[in-house]
Amino acid sequence: MERRPARGHRMVPHTADVRIEAWAPDREGCVAEAVTALVDTFVDPAGATPEADVEFHVPPGADEDLLVGVLDEVIFRMETEETLPLATEVRPADDGGLTVRWRATGTDAVELVGAVPKAVSLHELRFGADEGRWSCAVTLDV
Repeated sequence: MERRPARGHRMVPHTADVRIEAWAPDREGCVAEAVTALVDTFVDPAGATPEADVEFHVPPGADEDLLVGVLDEVIFRMETEETLPLATEVRPADDGGLTVRWRATGTDAVELVGAVPKAVSLHELRFGADEGRWSCAVTLDV
């Protein structure tokens, strides 16, 4: 059986939509990997340079709600501000939520390579501690 690196992500086959998996040693790292996985499903960020720092707060909630909140923010900012994260840092917030910081670029700085996600599906959403690390699986509506 192939051994996965301590942190990473991948796309997995899914009918009609896009499904991603991400994993990391901790919850926040897993959320950051899921952001990268989401972006990698539809753009090639190679050669793009960060143009801005973006920071936002996700209010406290269940772990799945925190993950969806961050991924929804990627889609929202892409649609409303035409920005995408190139690098993501996630920290626990004092109130139990998350503080997310992106090094972002404009959508015009990346090459489109796939269907653009429209929403995060709650169907078959999985996120939690698994065998000493955190992992998630998310379906993206395209």
